[in-house]
Amino acid sequence: MSSQKKVLIVASVVSFIEWFNKENLEFLKNSLNCEVHIVCNFDYMKDTDENRTRAYIQKLKEGSFKLHNIHFARSPFSLQNVDAYKKLKQIIDENDFDLVHCHTPTASILTRLAAKKARKNGTTVMYTCHGFHFHNAAPKKNWLMFYPIEKWMSRYTDYLVTINKEDFNRAKTFHCPNVRYIPGVGVDINRIKGAKVDKKVYKKSIGIPEDCVMLLSVGEMIERKNHEVIIKALGKLKRDDIYYVICGKGPLKEYLEQLSKSLGVRTIFLGFRNDIPELCNTADISAFPSKIEGLGLAGIEAMAAGVPLVSSNVHGILDYVVDGKTGFTCKPDDVDGFAKAIESLASNVELRESMHDACLKSVEPFEIHNALNSMWNIYKEILG
Repeated sequence: MSSQKKVLIVASVVSFIEWFNKENLEFLKNSLNCEVHIVCNFDYMKDTDENRTRAYIQKLKEGSFKLHNIHFARSPFSLQNVDAYKKLKQIIDENDFDLVHCHTPTASILTRLAAKKARKNGTTVMYTCHGFHFHNAAPKKNWLMFYPIEKWMSRYTDYLVTINKEDFNRAKTFHCPNVRYIPGVGVDINRIKGAKVDKKVYKKSIGIPEDCVMLLSVGEMIERKNHEVIIKALGKLKRDDIYYVICGKGPLKEYLEQLSKSLGVRTIFLGFRNDIPELCNTADISAFPSKIEGLGLAGIEAMAAGVPLVSSNVHGILDYVVDGKTGFTCKPDDVDGFAKAIESLASNVELRESMHDACLKSVEPFEIHNALNSMWNIYKEILG
């Protein structure tokens, strides 16, 4: 009988696997010699570069990863998830997995329910939470809906991994026997710091005059990322020398375009980009106003370029921003606060430059090898 361990990785969509699990998959397969199965929606491409992601899927197939295409609905209450649950349970029941590791809220609920029988037979079930929807700044409705679900589901979880300190401390009050903290999924800080750009030339290449201020946001155009608060703040400032650059795709693009036009805000929509390190090093200020954020790679990436961050004050972001030292924090809906913060940084080159070193220092713990080694040690603990 083969001694090769079998692992199942589950997430809602393939982009999540590509962005946040590439190195983990390689480690499980090549370093721990595991047979690795992946469950996600391999057809959803609206949040990624389709050509690149299709090439990644082909690479997974060529690498002998076992791919299972299941379409999860975002809402845990959608009837579509009944079919997703049945398919997922069949995969789990037909394979004697040593580890089932799930990500993303709805997919993780379904996975843990589908793995109840397998868990009784010795399968270890692990859930990496990339940010609870309930946190110190979350609305009451989030607590009423999501907190009871997550606490109850922790009964069916052997390892609960969190990526920010607030979630870690809260998860320790749940029923899961092993609660761990890792410093995010990792950012290649040296790659960002090492990107060499001529700021004036790069600004011009994306339509910004060299003497104007570039305010950068990287993130999907969805409600959670909250780009509109920055546009509204810029609308209050009425400064023609500030250009707001948004990198990403998403369903709110048309709304954000119309809002920018109505408020006279100079917003540039770059779509999905592969030159984020260069853009971070070109930006004068970065904006990260998310309503909810488990940690926030985009915020860390900007600070890894020494760029001060204007951000919301929600849980994951607070693990690395220092108000007044690395930028400024505001409540997610505080238009006036964001306007004041942007004005302070846009008007004061010396202030921006003074925050450079503090930004670099603050994100050091989230360097990719620190994060990966933390996750890999947990894998070795379970599978070693």
